[in-house]
Amino acid sequence: MSNKIAPLGACLMFALCGPLYAQSGHDHTASMDHTAHMTAQKPTQAEVPTKSGQSAFGAIAEIVAILRSDPDTDWGRVNIDALRAHLVDMDAVTMRARVVSSKVAGGAAFDVTSPDADVVAAIRWMTLAHGKTMSETDRMQFRAEKTANGAHMVVTGPDGDMIRGLGFFGVMALGNHHQAHHIALAQGRSMGHSMGH
Repeated sequence: MSNKIAPLGACLMFALCGPLYAQSGHDHTASMDHTAHMTAQKPTQAEVPTKSGQSAFGAIAEIVAILRSDPDTDWGRVNIDALRAHLVDMDAVTMRARVVSSKVAGGAAFDVTSPDADVVAAIRWMTLAHGKTMSETDRMQFRAEKTANGAHMVVTGPDGDMIRGLGFFGVMALGNHHQAHHIALAQGRSMGHSMGH
């Protein structure tokens, strides 16, 4: 008896659900234009993602777009690998360095260290280079020197509370020289504030 009911149930389900499935727009009949169907399923321009998914990749993509839009770009000198190495070092300092801050008159002192030799090297060139580039910016003074496991930086200025509030990473983000350095690296030009890149 049960063997007869199963096929009957299947037929009943098909009879009930078949029209619903056809109404849903998925009726692949012989007369359907399959190309039109696939085109309709493609995302519109508004649906296309705008984020690269990874910050370093996004920075590289931005520089590549700038280089391609510049008719004077010397492709024989372009060095995207140098830019990528620089971004790796920036990431190492930002994500893996240990920072101990202390209050000084008019600002803050930062001891930036790491047990990893690669991170130590990145810390040193970033802090020393930043101190040299940013000295006297916004009437702030930057002093940086190497230490056994990284670097020591002292930043002072007319607004010590702001400097302490920014902390090491906020201070490192001051100015717009990073962007200029990135395009120079990608173009194969050397910039004085870089140590190792």
